[in-house]
Amino acid sequence: MISSAEMTAHQQPLESNFGYRSTASEVIAGFDLAGKTAVVTGGYSGLGFETVKALAEAGVAVIVPARRPEKATEALDGLANVRVEKMDLGDLDSVAAFTAGMREAGTPVDLMINAAGVMATPEQRTPQGWEMQFGTNLLGHFALVAGLETLLQDGARIVSYSSIGHWRSPVNFDDINFESTPYDPWVSYGQSKTADALFAVALDARLAGRGIHAFSVHPGGIMTELQRNLPREELLARQWIDEEGNPNPMFKTPAEGASTGLWAATAPELAERGGAYCEDCSIKGVVADDQTDMMIGGAKAWAIDPESAEKLWAVAVKATGLDPFSS
Repeated sequence: MISSAEMTAHQQPLESNFGYRSTASEVIAGFDLAGKTAVVTGGYSGLGFETVKALAEAGVAVIVPARRPEKATEALDGLANVRVEKMDLGDLDSVAAFTAGMREAGTPVDLMINAAGVMATPEQRTPQGWEMQFGTNLLGHFALVAGLETLLQDGARIVSYSSIGHWRSPVNFDDINFESTPYDPWVSYGQSKTADALFAVALDARLAGRGIHAFSVHPGGIMTELQRNLPREELLARQWIDEEGNPNPMFKTPAEGASTGLWAATAPELAERGGAYCEDCSIKGVVADDQTDMMIGGAKAWAIDPESAEKLWAVAVKATGLDPFSS
């Protein structure tokens, strides 16, 4: 296990040649990615679509697991090197079926971009009984990576989409499922995004010896289907849209939002920063637990804490019945 001091060092501020308004295609221009294979969840809308588009145009073969494969196929029509497969990230049995097919085909995996997710949903449970946001955002991706363990190529990178929303809550290990705590959709979302960041910490600790690195990213504020559960009144109150429904001009476009994930997937300067939480194609450091100004960015200490990452890993192993990278 990586130490807390080492992880804090990995999270020290780091700038790159890209920034807030950089696009996905700009970030990967100049990299020779032809012949690589990527798995991108959420790859047929919003940030995921822009990720798939940029990778496909760079010669990467992209596999898009999708809960609605017909819709995904329609959305991705015209993109070369893209294949859609059926998978519901919120159902561990569906994830198991997808990964079994991948293993049977022997498809090598060089990049994983775990961009799919749900946000601020009404209280729901997955088919396996887990709170929906934690079950989808964390457990589904854990089972996906675990199921593809034997296909990951040395030097691969795995990127988990976290969010500045992780500031809202650490993982409540005493009541992850909101069984004794009143359900709050935003606290639930924050917990799941902290979990995504911690997943990257624990994953990198297990795979760095193979040159495989994991990172978490905050893509920035972007209007996508992720906001589908939010009423118009809430979007207005948060100043995410104006009265005419136009997005806040400070928001990124989907192409800009997809840039940090692809930066984390390719940037050579991150090779010694495994497990870090990235945003705006940079690392912004650690912020105080009581900091509330989200505009400054950065990671809360609870999202990069190795001890919490190991505790979360144990929860995921028990929930999924999978214990990857244990040998």
